[in-house]
Amino acid sequence: MLSRFLPREGKFFDLFNAHAEQVVLGSQALVGLLSVFNDSDEEAEKQCNLVDVAEKTGDNITHETMRQLHKSFITPLDRDEIHQLISGLDDILDLIQDAAHTVTLYDIRHITPEAIRLSEIGLQCAERVRTAVGLLTSMDNGPRILNLCGEIDELESVADREMRGAMSRLFREEPDVRELIKYRTTYELLETVTDRCEDVANIIEGIVIENS
Repeated sequence: MLSRFLPREGKFFDLFNAHAEQVVLGSQALVGLLSVFNDSDEEAEKQCNLVDVAEKTGDNITHETMRQLHKSFITPLDRDEIHQLISGLDDILDLIQDAAHTVTLYDIRHITPEAIRLSEIGLQCAERVRTAVGLLTSMDNGPRILNLCGEIDELESVADREMRGAMSRLFREEPDVRELIKYRTTYELLETVTDRCEDVANIIEGIVIENS
């Protein structure tokens, strides 16, 4: 019973929530970047800068979490769980930034509908990660958290199917090998964002099971 109400020593939950918010903001900016890429270089650059801001803010939150971890005698979760969760959130943002920079630096000619759909699936995953993280303060929320983790798993499978379709079309229709490599790399990065969200969902699921 006591484990259902976790101590808030070190403000770790506040840090988790702050980082999860940056994951969503970065995901929103990535969707924005891909959505305007074909129409406005200025707006695309603005969205890419927003991705960078989210990633940098996330890094600062990660560093603060590690500092709190080293100075706190009592932690609300196992220390390894705290490390895994904050690192997993940071990995999502790193992938989002990689995807954004790949699009802008590889001189891609235009953004395909498949790329936009993959980024939108990534945003849906990020939003569920944020909600699940926000519920971790009480294990009474366990069933809802596990349901959200299941939804993330399902979205990751949707992203897998979307990428396979995108790759199939790419190899059928793109005659330029250099362009094919650029698009393949972009698709893989966008799909990997959902993989990293699934990794975080698995960490959260383990936390719920361990502390329920």
